[in-house]
Amino acid sequence: MMIARKGRCLLAAAAGTLLAGAALAQQGQPPPLPIEPTGVIQTLPATYPPSWFLVHDASFFHMSDGKVYVIDTAAATLAAQVKGTFNVSLIGNIAQAPGRGEIYATQTFHSRGSLGDRLDVLTIFDMQTLAPKGEVILPTGKRFMGMPQHYALLPMNDDRWLGVANFSPATSVTLVDLDSRKIIGEIPTPGCVLAYPTGKRGFSSLCADGRFLSTELAANGSIVKQVRTDVFFNSDTSPIFERPAVIDGTAYFPSFAGLVYPVDMSGSVAKVGEPWNLVPEAERAKNWAPAGLGLVDKDDQGRLYVIMHPDAADGTHQRGGPEVWVYDPVTKQRVQRIVLKSWGLSLALSRGKDPVLMVVNPNDMSLEMYNTGNGEFIRTITDFGQATPLLVHGSN
Repeated sequence: MMIARKGRCLLAAAAGTLLAGAALAQQGQPPPLPIEPTGVIQTLPATYPPSWFLVHDASFFHMSDGKVYVIDTAAATLAAQVKGTFNVSLIGNIAQAPGRGEIYATQTFHSRGSLGDRLDVLTIFDMQTLAPKGEVILPTGKRFMGMPQHYALLPMNDDRWLGVANFSPATSVTLVDLDSRKIIGEIPTPGCVLAYPTGKRGFSSLCADGRFLSTELAANGSIVKQVRTDVFFNSDTSPIFERPAVIDGTAYFPSFAGLVYPVDMSGSVAKVGEPWNLVPEAERAKNWAPAGLGLVDKDDQGRLYVIMHPDAADGTHQRGGPEVWVYDPVTKQRVQRIVLKSWGLSLALSRGKDPVLMVVNPNDMSLEMYNTGNGEFIRTITDFGQATPLLVHGSN
């Protein structure tokens, strides 16, 4: 009897709670939210607008979490500026092929997080959804792993192939057929790294002994010939940056000492021209010199942009600088100085007749935007989740 009486009391209490809840609902409580649809995918335009950039955050202090952010620099609010993101794990590199609607990224994974079996892949992302649409398994332990580079990946042969630079420390280039998504060969480049565009179907690599190695390929991806240029710099006494800007088939390689070497890449063999000085004679006493990671780029008008710093000394070449100097490479003259708000580590230019300059500020890892017409600061883009955006790319 006691048990039955307790059960009736519990039922009465539960009924009272339900009635109280119903009463509250009648006293102005909001109605239940509608069920949201799932599986909805927003898409980006097939051709990115000129104001869009790809910001490569290598996530230096937790490298397995690297990302690329697609940023619209023309938008006024952060919500409108961030168009999307995709992962690039373990200091990979990216390349764009807008004609194919694809972005390529090298990545590395381990079966147990930071331990276990290693897997190196080339991931193919759809430019409109930023979702992976395919992958190619790369040879294990070979791909270039270092600070992000513009020329660690190279679309070639009218975007039918992709060259993937290797450094293990043996150097080579893995050749991927993008139509079949299969590896069609590995090209040895002994003593020479990265892949710069050379001719219609080939590439050149920069060698530690101060030369270029130019590789011409046949239609099936085999080697037609490899040619080494004469020595044009000394790695110990007059080093150059491996990071050029390519304008109308000529790659411009800055040196640590403030020279720039024009290299004609339009033919099947790289042809090194005479260097010229980036620093006007009147300013050389202040030891101005190039510095930074992504320290050089170009615009659609054929102008060359370089991050510069004064008081250059041994070891300052990675620091970046307080100014961006702009050159006409035809006349070999500086045509503009852009004084930065703070400091610049890497830069990139937007497309079009009125290009905008993006500069990475290494002090707070924000992105600073400048008008290239008058050099004036436009805005800062920050707080979008970035950690160490070491390299930036204008959308192609």
